[in-house]
Amino acid sequence: MSQRLITLGAVLLGGAAVLAPIGAEAHGPTRQKVVQSVDIAAPPEAVWAVAGNFHDMSWDPAIAGTQGDGGNTVNALRTLTLKSGGQITESLERYDPAQFTYGTFMPHNDPKALPVSNFSTVLTVTAASGGKSTVQWRAAAYRGDPNNDPPPELNDEAAVAAMNAYLRTGLDGLKQKIESSAH
Repeated sequence: MSQRLITLGAVLLGGAAVLAPIGAEAHGPTRQKVVQSVDIAAPPEAVWAVAGNFHDMSWDPAIAGTQGDGGNTVNALRTLTLKSGGQITESLERYDPAQFTYGTFMPHNDPKALPVSNFSTVLTVTAASGGKSTVQWRAAAYRGDPNNDPPPELNDEAAVAAMNAYLRTGLDGLKQKIESSAH
């Protein structure tokens, strides 16, 4: 009887070894996350007055124009026309002016405009020492091609690079706009 258990155990272990690679190959994309921040020489209220308007992205040098409706209310939509070409449409998922934060979600996207899918962001302004502010912009998304073995321009690395570039350009533009208008 113990010989049977050993044989059954060997068969089960052999089967598990055969199944493990199949499970690994079937694994889909993982959600990629990035965080960017910038310090701005202005109080949070002044920064929020510029960054807190969901329908005004004039501070972002990558954005050619913004169209939308619904103001700063949850479920409002905005369409951003990128200077590099293409458009992205986002919905306002949460908006808290008392905490200087809002969150967006882009359920559908043209991966040629931004090589991601299910893109979400949270922008938050906090007080820093000396009357300054820190703006943190977090983003998370899946790669532009959810299938296994995506082309290089739609893989995880492309998604991370695109999100980092999008956030960094926006934050640098916000800093430049606020600090240049203060002097």
